Amino acid sequence: QVEDVVGCHVEDAVTFWAQNVSRCNDLLKLSCALAEACPRANAVFGKPDFTKIYGGCFSEDGCWYRCMVQQVINNEKAGTCQVLYIDYGNSEVLNRSDIVEIPPNLQCPSVAKKYRLWGLQIPTDQNLNMFDQGKKFLSSLVFEKEIKIRHKAKHEDGTVIAQAEYEKTDIGEEVAKAGFAEKCTSPGNTKDAEERKIDVMQNQHRKIKVSVPLWVNRSDHALYSIPRGRFDQVAASARSQNFAGNRMFAPKEKMLVSTSVPDTSLAQIRPDQKLSEEKEVLRRENVNLLQRQKELELKVQQLKRELQVCGNREKEASRKTAESFEETLHTYIGTKMRSLAAKVKVLKEVRHTNKNSHFGEQISKAIKVVTEGCLTVPCSLEKLQKVWTEYDLAQERIQLCRNVDERDELITKRDEVQQNLYSAVEELILEVDQLPLSERSRTLQELSASLEMVYGQGSEAGDSEEVFQQFFKWKGVKMKKLICIRNDTDAALQVLADWFSGVLKCFDLMSEVSSDLEEVVGNVDEILKKVELAICEELDTDLNEHDEAEKGIIMSAYHKVMHNVRQEQSMITVIQNRYLASVEFKKQAEEWLNRRPDINNLLSIKKTVKSLKAQLRWKMVEKNNFEESDDYSEFEMTGIKEEIADLQNRVLQEVSKEQEEYKWFPELPLLYPEAGILNYMNSGGLLTRSLERDLLDAEPMKELSTKRPLVCSEIQGQKVLLK
Repeated sequence: QVEDVVGCHVEDAVTFWAQNVSRCNDLLKLSCALAEACPRANAVFGKPDFTKIYGGCFSEDGCWYRCMVQQVINNEKAGTCQVLYIDYGNSEVLNRSDIVEIPPNLQCPSVAKKYRLWGLQIPTDQNLNMFDQGKKFLSSLVFEKEIKIRHKAKHEDGTVIAQAEYEKTDIGEEVAKAGFAEKCTSPGNTKDAEERKIDVMQNQHRKIKVSVPLWVNRSDHALYSIPRGRFDQVAASARSQNFAGNRMFAPKEKMLVSTSVPDTSLAQIRPDQKLSEEKEVLRRENVNLLQRQKELELKVQQLKRELQVCGNREKEASRKTAESFEETLHTYIGTKMRSLAAKVKVLKEVRHTNKNSHFGEQISKAIKVVTEGCLTVPCSLEKLQKVWTEYDLAQERIQLCRNVDERDELITKRDEVQQNLYSAVEELILEVDQLPLSERSRTLQELSASLEMVYGQGSEAGDSEEVFQQFFKWKGVKMKKLICIRNDTDAALQVLADWFSGVLKCFDLMSEVSSDLEEVVGNVDEILKKVELAICEELDTDLNEHDEAEKGIIMSAYHKVMHNVRQEQSMITVIQNRYLASVEFKKQAEEWLNRRPDINNLLSIKKTVKSLKAQLRWKMVEKNNFEESDDYSEFEMTGIKEEIADLQNRVLQEVSKEQEEYKWFPELPLLYPEAGILNYMNSGGLLTRSLERDLLDAEPMKELSTKRPLVCSEIQGQKVLLK
C-alpha cells in the first residue's frame, strides 16, 4: 500500500506520526465539532477508560482535541493524567477537569498514524545527545512535509513499518547515513526495536545519574510537538490554531522509579550479559514468527471456506440463469411482439403530440412579427425635431434680450420659425395618424408577455442579424433529421407489414399460391431488429430536449427578438410623446399665430385684484375696530371673518389668472415692463406684486422666528408659513 502523508510529530530518529493528505476536511470538521461539543460536556472523574476517546483542552492554545488517556498520574479527584492526542501523535499531562466526554459520532479512528522506518533501529550504545540530535534530524526531514509512504508491515499496536520518501529521497537511508540509526537484522520486529530504544534511554540515564529524563520539558519541544503546515492553514478559518502541541513528556515505560541508580558504564557490561540479550532477541523474533504463521494458517482456512461458498453461489446462479433462458425461449415470440406493439403505440402518441405542438414555431412567429411588421421612424419627425430646436432657441433669445431696439427683430425671426414649426407639426400629425401605433404597441406587448412566460426575462442582445439566420438554419437541420428518422421508421414498418402479408399467405390452407417457406420466414429476426431500432431512435429524438449548444441558439434568438421588441416599443413611445406635444402646440399656436399678445386681459385682472385688495383691507380694519368695540358680538365677528376669508380666496383666484397671462410669449416683459412680469419669471413663479402678506391675516410664530420673523396664516383651510 502506498499513501501520501504529512509529518506532524517525531518520537525518535526512526519513529514519527503523520496524517494522510486526504484527511484534511476530516480534521476541519472534527475541530469545529469539538469546539461546539466540548465546552458543554461533562469532565472525566473516577477511573478513565484507556480504550475510549475523550476531548482534551490543549494547554498552549486552549483549544479542544481528541485524546486517549495513557496513564493516571494522580488518582485524586482533581488529579492529572497523561494523554495522547490521537490525531497528531503528541502527548501532554492534563488536569482531569480538562478531559471531557465526547459524543459517539466523534469516536472515530484517529487521523494520524504512527510510522517506523523500515529496516532501521536505534543503536544500543547511542547516548542522550545523539538521541536528541537524531530526533531533530528526522524532524527536519518529515515535519510539515508531504511524504510518500510504502507500507511494509504492521505491528500489533498499530505502528506501520514503512519506507518513507520525500522528493525521491529515501528518508531511512538519510537517517542511517547521518549515523542516528543502524540497519537491523529483522526490520519487521518493531517490538524488539522499541525495547532497545528504552534500554538505550535507561542506560544513558544510569550513566548520567539522574532520576528524570533531561529531555522532558526542553525549551525546543515545539520543534517536534506542535504540528503546523498545510492542515493548519486549511483549518485556520475555524480557529486560530486547530492542532494540538505539547511539551514533550516521557512515555510511561521511560519514567524512572528511583533516584538511587548505580553509576555503571556501558564498557563494563559483561560479555555473557550481551549474549543473553541476543538470545532474548532471537527468542522474541521466533515467537513473533510462530504467531504470524498461525495467523496466516487461519487466514488460509478462512479463504478456502469463502471460496467454497462463492463456488456454490456461482453454481446456483448459473442454474437459475439457465432456467431463465429456457423460460425466455419458450415465450420469446410473444414477448417480442408485445414489446414491439407497445412501442408502436407510444410512437403513435408521440407523433400526434408533435403534430399539435409545432417545433420552434413560437420563436419563428415572433421573428416574423419583429422583422416584417416593424414600424419605421416617420420622415417628418427628424424635421420637426430640428425646427423645434430652432424655435426654442428663438424663444430663449427673446427672453434674454434687454435691448428694446433688438426686440422687434428677434420677434420677427421667432414668428418665422413659429410658422415653420406649425407646418412641421401639421405634417407630423398627418403622418402619424396613418400609423397603427396603438395596434402595433398592443401586438408587441402581447408577444413580449407570451415569450417571457416560456423563456423567462430577456436580457440584452447585440445588433447582429445573423442570430435569426442561425436559428432558422438550426431549425431546418433539426426538422430534416427528424423527417429522415420518420421515413426510416415508416420504411421498416412497411417491410414488417409485407412480411406479415407473406406469412399470412404461407399459412392460408385455402390459398393455391405456393411460396418458399425459407424465403418468407428466413429473415424475420433481421426485420424485427430493424423495426425496433428505428422506433427506438425516433422515440429518443425528442424535439423538446436540447443540448447546451441548441439551447444557446434558441436563447440567442429569443434575446434578439426581445431586444427588437423593446427597441420598437421605445420608438413608438417617442413618436406618441412627440405627437401629443405637437397636437398641444398646434392647439395653442392657432390662437396666437400671426397675432401680437394683448395685455388688456392682464390689466383687467390686475384692476380686479386691486379692487379686491382694497375691500379686503377695509374689512380687516373693520374687524380690528369691532374687536375693540364695546358692542362686540361673536355672531357678527364670525360673519366678518367669513367675508374676509371669501375676499382672500377671490384675491388668490385672480392672482392665479394673472400668472396664467404671463405664459407663452417671452416678449411680454419687454413690451409691458409695468406689468411686473420679469420679477415673477426671475423668482421662478414665487413672487408676484399682487400678493401681499398683510392681506392674509397672519399671526406671528415666535418659536420658529430667529433673525427674521415668521408668521402663520390659514388659506383655504390649510395653515401656511409666510416669511
